[in-house]
Amino acid sequence: MAQKFKVKKGDEVVVIAGKEKGKKGKIIKMITDEARVVVGGVNLVKRHTKPSRTSAGGIVEKEASLHVSNVALVDPKSGKPTRVGYKMQGDDKVRVAKRSGEVING
Repeated sequence: MAQKFKVKKGDEVVVIAGKEKGKKGKIIKMITDEARVVVGGVNLVKRHTKPSRTSAGGIVEKEASLHVSNVALVDPKSGKPTRVGYKMQGDDKVRVAKRSGEVING
């Protein structure tokens, strides 16, 4: 069974550890069974690809995955990293930024 994560695809996150520390981006892809995320414009690697019918080949730069523990959600109010909590709003369970108490949309 896959783990439940507090961040999801489309969230704005900041890298909190590693060589890309401090960089911000949106989550493009979640790899739930490996607990990894792919963040747009962060952790770029060069891959040598063979030409195919769809692509010309050559050296392609693309995003590599990061472990989910190395990213933190960006607070919608301050733009700083924050932890995520949950709160009931009527009948809905919503995600809340621990730093500011602001509801996270999405």
